[in-house]
Amino acid sequence: MIQDGPETVETARDEGSSRAVVVCDHPVRAALKGRCPRCGQGRLFDGFLKVRPACAVCGLDFSTIQTGDGPATFIMQIAGFVVVFSALFVEIRFHPPMWLHLIVWLPMVAGLSLALMRPGRGLMIGLQYRNQR
Repeated sequence: MIQDGPETVETARDEGSSRAVVVCDHPVRAALKGRCPRCGQGRLFDGFLKVRPACAVCGLDFSTIQTGDGPATFIMQIAGFVVVFSALFVEIRFHPPMWLHLIVWLPMVAGLSLALMRPGRGLMIGLQYRNQR
């Protein structure tokens, strides 16, 4: 086993690309909040859904983490389940006119999908980071 002496530690501190990395205890929780899964401090997203190229705090390269269409697939299923069964319940219980269904459920499915998209993508990134370490 190779022991790091004081000279190697000083060399690493003087190096420009070297950073002190604080490892986050809960990478999935940090990614759900839109933070870096490694350090829990840097921002994960640049805009609404665009993932940053790297963490500004710890330097983790986000370009190696690929989520694909996984978050969109899960979110469509979750939003569809909630809205369809809610609409069925309201239809059976209250029998509203069709125009009321359209006014209520179409914006609800759009809003629910948009509200869940960013945490869903963060969840997939956090899970991928946690399982590839």
